[in-house]
Amino acid sequence: MKAKFDQAASEAIARAVGEIEKNADAEVVIVVRGRSGSYRQADYLFGLVIAFLGLLFVLFSPFDFHTYWVPFDVAALFLLGVFISSRSDFLRRLLTSEKVRQAAARTGAAGMFYEAGIANKHAEDGLLIYLSLLERRLEVIADRGILKAVPALKWNHAVFALKQVARKPEPDKLMGAVRDLGTALAESLPATGENPNELADGPRIELK
Repeated sequence: MKAKFDQAASEAIARAVGEIEKNADAEVVIVVRGRSGSYRQADYLFGLVIAFLGLLFVLFSPFDFHTYWVPFDVAALFLLGVFISSRSDFLRRLLTSEKVRQAAARTGAAGMFYEAGIANKHAEDGLLIYLSLLERRLEVIADRGILKAVPALKWNHAVFALKQVARKPEPDKLMGAVRDLGTALAESLPATGENPNELADGPRIELK
């Protein structure tokens, strides 16, 4: 999944954003992150499960284990479990609730709205599209100027289509949904030529 968001995808997304901003008085920022939370609790939980299973094997196995080494073996299994979980989005999703993942994505998006400078635009025409891959969540945060201009029904329909991309994130699906949103923006906020391009068109892709 992460491998699909490579340099070619980044350039294609930047072109899609450029097209939107050419036709609409809006500034679009797209952020793709590998994850929005640390998920260390999931890593530790998986480590505990592996260590516990290892201990059960030692206690009930027909093989003989020297009791001196048992604590070290259990500790090693715990560390191994933590390491495996830290490299697996699947395990981290499995060991966390949807509520936790949803909160992580929303917090990450809210922070990025300010970090990327979208909240500081005087024209209030900034729009953040924030895709978090581990959580399989897509958040959309629009400034007041956009929310006032685009009819609620049209806006909700475009945002719903965007959020469906997160179920199986792929660059082509993301760009298709972004262009559909761009059409809605162009209809409600047609370009006047008076809106300076203050934010970079290229997406921020952080996959670590």
